[in-house]
Amino acid sequence: MTRPRAIAAALAGVLALTACQSGPSTESAGDTKSVDDGTTITLWTRAPTQTFTQTLVDAYNAGHKNKVKMTAFPADSYQQKVGTAVGAKQLPDVLAADVVYAPNYASKGVYLDITARVNELSFKDTLAPAHMKVATYNGKNYGVPHDIDLSAIFYNKVLFERAGLDPEKPPTTLDEVAAYAKKIQALGGGVSGYFFGGACPGCQLFTSWPMIWASGGEVLNEEGTASTIDNPTAAKVYSFLRKLYDDGVVPKSAKNESGPTWGQLFTEGKVGIQPQGATLLQALEEGPDLEVGVAPIPGLTGGSSSFVGGDVLGISANSQHAAAAWDFISWTLSEEAQVDVVAKSKNITVRSDLADNTYAKQDPRLGVFNKLAGEGQTPIAVNFGKTYNDPNGPWTAAVIDAVFGSADAASALREHNAAITDSLASGG
Repeated sequence: MTRPRAIAAALAGVLALTACQSGPSTESAGDTKSVDDGTTITLWTRAPTQTFTQTLVDAYNAGHKNKVKMTAFPADSYQQKVGTAVGAKQLPDVLAADVVYAPNYASKGVYLDITARVNELSFKDTLAPAHMKVATYNGKNYGVPHDIDLSAIFYNKVLFERAGLDPEKPPTTLDEVAAYAKKIQALGGGVSGYFFGGACPGCQLFTSWPMIWASGGEVLNEEGTASTIDNPTAAKVYSFLRKLYDDGVVPKSAKNESGPTWGQLFTEGKVGIQPQGATLLQALEEGPDLEVGVAPIPGLTGGSSSFVGGDVLGISANSQHAAAAWDFISWTLSEEAQVDVVAKSKNITVRSDLADNTYAKQDPRLGVFNKLAGEGQTPIAVNFGKTYNDPNGPWTAAVIDAVFGSADAASALREHNAAITDSLASGG
């Protein structure tokens, strides 16, 4: 979830390779120690998380003997890179993973069992529960929360004022979203009322599933083995998106937007309303044309929800420096890191006991994010990636047909539901 992007269709290879992963090194098996002795450890992450992770790495390196060497890879090649490294037993010491891939990594032995280490943390029970759940397999923990990215409504207060809307009153229903977006669209001058990534399967689920949840609907079963997207609530949500596009409230470019420039128009002050990821707030430059407000994603007639995504951190199963790796990982969860680095950079702390920190009090938008972090959902499915993030997967075809196809949204979801279930239930 992490901020979801279109991911290359290499996941099937990742699944096959992970089954070949060797067990933990003898140095780390059953150990709980943490050392800061000048060891250099390696860390991999995805490009969308690069800025967030680098900020923590720089702070750690400045205050510790150990040094972390970070490498970021493009999102669309990350799974293939991890899969190749697994097969060659050349994973880094610390591996960041999109939270939706954590169940697969945990089940396939990519990560070291860190249950004993996590149990020694005095604040263990305050760690983001959704992230902890997805990084747990057969009762053992294989990762901890790294960053929390969740979906929320971002809106441009400047455009709200120009359109005669109250900038302190964001939409609370999808009908209001449509009405406000149309008023902003009427401003002209290259301004659009709404935007979404029509060809980005991850972007679409990240922002539209909360609309379904907020309306009382579901998208897949609790076990993550069957799709339930073929329901009237989901059909109404995708009909809503289809109408916005057909009415010209969404620019034509949205149909082919696959992810890389998903938020660009909004950051340029040219879009009034767009559900996006919370971590975008860190990178936004506000000015005369852009003043950002945030709000929960509403349902058809009210309510709210969020897709709680982000990344987890774990020690790779073939690391020879597990104690040093754990020193870094555990430090990222400390109050020093979570408040003075994470929260200070306008990001969400992964510890509930630190949510009401000084920086959150200074920026009400962080308060919205912190509230959503406890109310949103993180779907769990071992085969999530190949089903939902693969641009050639069944979800991509389903959502494109539901929003842009010749048939209505309900018919499109009905037609594709079985293929999504088959992918979820297939062996990995």
